This record gives sequence, structure tokens and C-alpha cells, in this order.
Amino acid sequence: MAVQILIPTPLRAYTKGEKVVSVEAGTVGEALRTLTERYPELRRHLFNEDGRLRSFVNVYLGDEDVRYLQGEETPIADGQTLSIVPSIAGGSGWRSGRWITRP
Repeated sequence: MAVQILIPTPLRAYTKGEKVVSVEAGTVGEALRTLTERYPELRRHLFNEDGRLRSFVNVYLGDEDVRYLQGEETPIADGQTLSIVPSIAGGSGWRSGRWITRP
């Protein structure tokens, strides 16, 4: 089944600039593995050494977080869209009426 995977800007360097990649897959896990077979450098950014999806990588099937569905075993219908959303950490805090940034 044809599935569209939306690639976030920080990861496009590993997909030769592609914003959307089409793959044939029946589950979320198959789609992500097919993606990383096509773009091997992307694998270390999505999966840990044990082959599990990294905890800071969020994957959505449509508007649903796959962690609350069946994870990588979540079935995908033809034409559905997966979105990869890496978590963003760090930043600044609000204190005494001004933003405090940390190096």
C-alpha cells in the first residue's frame, strides 16, 4: 500500500532534501524500515541500537500518535500519511518578567 511519509526539515539532509517520501508498507514499522533502507543515514536518527524507535521521535498516522494506537504494528491503509515529528528540547525559561536563556 502506498504511504506518504512527511519528513521534518532537520531530517531532510538525510533524504536528499525530500519533503515527502512514498513507500509501500502495511504497518507503521514497515514504512519506517523501508524509509531507512532507502536512506540508510536516517536510521540512526529514528532508531536506537536495539532497533526500537527512539523515544524523542514522534510518529503520527494522520492526526493520531502511533504510541497510543498499536505502535509500529499500527496498520496503514493505502493513501494514508505518516508524519515524523522529532521532539525539541532546551530553550529558555521565564523569570522575573524576562526570558532567561541557557547555553
